[in-house]
Amino acid sequence: MKKKWDFLNNIYRLRLEELIALLFLIPSLIITLRANWFFIELERNIPRKFYGGITRLVVTAILMTAFFYFVKKKPYWKYLYWLRDVMPFAFCLAIYTNLHDTIHFVNPNDIHDKLIAIDQAMFGVQPVVWAQQFYHPWLTQYFSISYMNYFIIAVVVVVYLLVKKRNIEMRKVLLGTILCFYFGYFLYIVFPAAPPRLVLADQFIRSFGGGWLGEAQTKMVSISSASSRGAFPSLHCAITLISLMYAFTMERKLFYILLIPGISLVLATVYLRHHYVIDIFAGFGLAIFSYYVSPHIASWWENLRQKHLNTT
Repeated sequence: MKKKWDFLNNIYRLRLEELIALLFLIPSLIITLRANWFFIELERNIPRKFYGGITRLVVTAILMTAFFYFVKKKPYWKYLYWLRDVMPFAFCLAIYTNLHDTIHFVNPNDIHDKLIAIDQAMFGVQPVVWAQQFYHPWLTQYFSISYMNYFIIAVVVVVYLLVKKRNIEMRKVLLGTILCFYFGYFLYIVFPAAPPRLVLADQFIRSFGGGWLGEAQTKMVSISSASSRGAFPSLHCAITLISLMYAFTMERKLFYILLIPGISLVLATVYLRHHYVIDIFAGFGLAIFSYYVSPHIASWWENLRQKHLNTT
């Protein structure tokens, strides 16, 4: 009984984003091992992204173990309080990378044909194919930069609030962003869909011509066609929108600075063949849902913590 109580005490010491990271790590590791075993059974070389995923998760697990040890021993950090705030975001990105690459090994029931049909019904054409008429080396470079700005946009509001020591607002942004990621992971698994650059490959008759920068961007997202199933919803668009929403409510000047890069990133997802338009709409819906729901989830967890603490 005492061990059970100690376990519960340790759980309730955790913040919501810390608990979610712990819960997602285990299935992410299992899925990654399954992906590696798939190639071993076929007696084929394991793609670098898959065996690298094991290394990444092992390192993440070690860091998590150290992190949770210090959470237990030093729940209130005097000088490194911000580290406790941002580490769950780092864990979130590590888990995201692995789940993004291994979804098809969990749920092989692809829905990209339905997404293609929805785009066709809405526009009468496939937007990613229609966009070929605008291909130009300079435009490709611009959109490649815009697409790679994803992780900058995802953290810039948090970093700004951290520097300004607006800690309560920073944690609110972190939690909403992290939950948006995890909700997106779940939807990836439920609705696996390969991106148009793979599914509609035979319809692209023009190359980007974006030079080394375009090639670098392509290599950054290029993975096996057997594993790439992270199209629906577009987390690039979801995280961009939720970051803009937080910037708009917390620092209006920052919002206007991020607005053009954010719009450019959304357009880049179609221009660079990464997403169907319906993925973008779903990503926007996810962002709005996460923005409004995350405070309620945070309050629910805090109430559970307080009830437990009051009984100890």
